[in-house]
Amino acid sequence: MAHSVANGLAAESPDDEFRFSSDLSLEDIRTEQHRFCQERDWLQFHPPRNVLLAMVGEVGELSELFQWRGEVSRGLPEFSAHDKMRVGEELSDVLIYLVDLAEQCRIDLPSAVRDKMQKNALKYPAHKVSGRSDKYTCYLEEGADGGGGGQ
Repeated sequence: MAHSVANGLAAESPDDEFRFSSDLSLEDIRTEQHRFCQERDWLQFHPPRNVLLAMVGEVGELSELFQWRGEVSRGLPEFSAHDKMRVGEELSDVLIYLVDLAEQCRIDLPSAVRDKMQKNALKYPAHKVSGRSDKYTCYLEEGADGGGGGQ
């Protein structure tokens, strides 16, 4: 199923499963950000700590867009088109800094994500956790004593 994308906003019906456009990889983002910084002689300002703090700042800017709104629905129908565009911009800033941080730390982010998702699948087996939000230690306890720890 294809989604049209304009200014980073995907057009979809509420029943559609959301999908990203597939024309930009994490490696593309890393390469473009590295080139951007290199052309400006900014790599000297991008040690891991600085990049992390910049990313935290961007998370704060993203948080401000949600502050005082209460709970919002999937797809952000309560947001104006302008505010939804700003959410996309701030999410982009966070992702750019995250990829930059992974580069500075020499972490292969796609491999790390794949490994983490496999670990999460083991920590949270679907047959034990479906519909529950307990911490994974509750499921480990259930396996040990057969009890119903958690909620």
